[in-house]
Amino acid sequence: MFKTIKEDLLNHLSSLFNLDTSTTQRIECHIQLQGDGAHGDLATNAALILAKQLKQAPREIAQKIATTFTHPLIKNIAIAGPGFINLTLTREAFAAYLDTVCKQEQKAFKPKINSPKKYNVEFISANPTGPLHIGHGRGGIIGDVLSNVLAFVGHKVTKEFYINDAGTQIAKLGQSLRIRCQQELGQDAHVPKDGYHGAYLITMAQNYIEKFGKNIADHQDQQLSEYAKKELLQNLKTNLKDYGITFDVWFSESSLHTSGQLKAALETLESKDLSYEQDGALWFRSTKFGDDKDRVLRKADGQYTYAASDIAYLRNKMDRSFDELVMVLGQDHHGYVARLKGGMQALGYDPDQLKAIIYQLVTLKESGELLRMSKRAGTMISLADIIDAVGADVARFFYLNRKAEAHLDFDVDLALKKSDENPVFYIQYAYVRTGSIIEKAHKNGLTIKDVADQAYLNEAEQLVIKKIAVLKEVLTNTARNFQTHNLTYYTLELAQLFHAYYAKQQVVDLDNPEASATRLQLMQALRSTLSLCMKLLGIDLPERM
Repeated sequence: MFKTIKEDLLNHLSSLFNLDTSTTQRIECHIQLQGDGAHGDLATNAALILAKQLKQAPREIAQKIATTFTHPLIKNIAIAGPGFINLTLTREAFAAYLDTVCKQEQKAFKPKINSPKKYNVEFISANPTGPLHIGHGRGGIIGDVLSNVLAFVGHKVTKEFYINDAGTQIAKLGQSLRIRCQQELGQDAHVPKDGYHGAYLITMAQNYIEKFGKNIADHQDQQLSEYAKKELLQNLKTNLKDYGITFDVWFSESSLHTSGQLKAALETLESKDLSYEQDGALWFRSTKFGDDKDRVLRKADGQYTYAASDIAYLRNKMDRSFDELVMVLGQDHHGYVARLKGGMQALGYDPDQLKAIIYQLVTLKESGELLRMSKRAGTMISLADIIDAVGADVARFFYLNRKAEAHLDFDVDLALKKSDENPVFYIQYAYVRTGSIIEKAHKNGLTIKDVADQAYLNEAEQLVIKKIAVLKEVLTNTARNFQTHNLTYYTLELAQLFHAYYAKQQVVDLDNPEASATRLQLMQALRSTLSLCMKLLGIDLPERM
């Protein structure tokens, strides 16, 4: 209904002022959520957008629009400020939309996608050298929820984890495991400073000895490294499953080396004179593509760098015919973006096909104190610890409840609360309460009408309906701008609006079954909307609390 009014308005403006499509696409028509009704139900900036092109004052244009545009679902058109146009809808309009949501349920929030895209969303991509830490939880939820939204609105999405299993870190992992095994056997050995000191290797060493025996000296370094990598990767997958994340593709960096893809990508750069030898190393001319300095592809000792693997990996993705590559990266990778886009361009691809989401650091706050961590020193706070402490639902929501580019303090004390102060508890309680209201009504013989009675859709109900309608806009914008935190904001605001409405309005009124039937329809629409939001966020939908 809201979309139909906007389309009719744009068609009217196009005809009235002889506008082209590029102009009408710039015109906005948003749902207004102010509760007093003074700003109408829809507002458009059409007059302000057209003023320069038409060489007329915005209010003059607004007046012309207000006097020529009519619609059966619009009760009043008013001009405000420098030329904003506020549209007040009829009660029939709200009744029609409520009917649509109840009949179509979650399909009502699907936007029309004329050209669905094929997305590759890569996130977390941690080295398999230790447990996932608290920072990985943030990148994980951003990538997972974005993938959910993109898929819901109609795109094809592949969620991918890039396993950094090539290079010296895996060898150091095996060496660190050997030393832990020696320590378990009573030998005098110490993990080097640049090794891995986490307690997880002590447990792994005990399991290794039990499985393969005590003759550690007879075991090759590669066997220890492969065992440690395999065990840690399996633990990582288990942690992510507990967190509610599964991947479609687990891509091994080392496969780029063994398959010849890395060599082929570097040969492509060489054929285009985009690489050169200097001081025994192979360099990428990344400054040609906006990087601050050229990057080493192969060191003087023959080892390939991350930059080389990244270029080969980008080529592999594009060979799989993805339209858009999305990478969720921690703030320490901020400088990688120019290099990655340069790699895309060097290989002959459009760099704009690569989108990067950079998220800021996460710190854990408990009892007002910030907790510090160090992966190598073994003082790491793992994602598994967070999930065990507060649960996956709370962890997912708290990690996402702030925009990616802002620093996040994860408040454990708040996360542990089972009260209205905890936003996850508050949202789940709203979902449970809508169900219990409907259940109570059924037990008392009240039914939900197929068609809403507009007589009982007053200002309070209309505000809730408008908030429900906003979800389609939130999902459409999230699929475009990747600002996933807006979905948590919206879900919490919808729950707050419901609780405020229910505190003032008697929904189940046995003395007024007609009013109850329409309000129950509103509860059904609310429940369906909350359900969709929670599913996209990966939060459980409890039936009782």
